Amino acid sequence: MSDLPIALVSDHAGFALKTSLKEALVERGLPVLDLGPDRPDPVDYPDMADRLAAAMKAGQAERGVVICGTGIGISIAVNRHPGIRAALCHDVSSARLAREHNNANVLALGARLIGQSVAQDCLITFLDTAFAGGRHADRVAKLDRAGA
Repeated sequence: MSDLPIALVSDHAGFALKTSLKEALVERGLPVLDLGPDRPDPVDYPDMADRLAAAMKAGQAERGVVICGTGIGISIAVNRHPGIRAALCHDVSSARLAREHNNANVLALGARLIGQSVAQDCLITFLDTAFAGGRHADRVAKLDRAGA
């Protein structure tokens, strides 16, 4: 993993979980780029997804985390951006496989669907797992061409 920060963004439903994950990353000594929101007032998840995608496109982060109530809306929104491969994960296995097989660079979480402990486990697994490459590399390349 690079020395670039991990970008975090949420909507209002994911605010508390984002705050918790940020604290866990800081405790682990990892740099964090918190793109908002900074309070739990209502915000639209597509706008927040755009912030994360813009930061990644600008080279401010190589990996990110997006959170909304279910994780569905914000993952759809962020995946509309070229170069983003967001995976909605609900457990450690899906987080590991998202990295190993899909080279996902954004972890999507549903704050209303998984608990804080599971979300932290997913995040750490996502960050610690390398892309397996090999037979998966051609498939990921096709994903990147489709988004261009």
